[in-house]
Amino acid sequence: MANRRLIRPNLSEIKKEPAPPRPAKRKQPPADQTNAESFYYAKQMQNRTPMVVVLQDGEQIRGVIEWYDRNSIKINRESDPNLLVLKHNIKYMFKEHDD
Repeated sequence: MANRRLIRPNLSEIKKEPAPPRPAKRKQPPADQTNAESFYYAKQMQNRTPMVVVLQDGEQIRGVIEWYDRNSIKINRESDPNLLVLKHNIKYMFKEHDD
């Protein structure tokens, strides 16, 4: 029977090369606009949903959203004049039948 020799490299013979540096993966910043607000306004305008807009001072405005832009919304009211409300004056809004 022949002597078998285990062939294993000597650890000192293996030269460990440093791994190349990986480019740092940065998290992508969140999107500036999700379009959720635009989708919500468009849906309420299309359905002519009666809305209640509560202003910062607590005043409630009831009506239908006629149009909107980046800084304001136009509320169409039946018995009162239509209003252009700046968004920074709005505290919150909800559908009229939800109160």
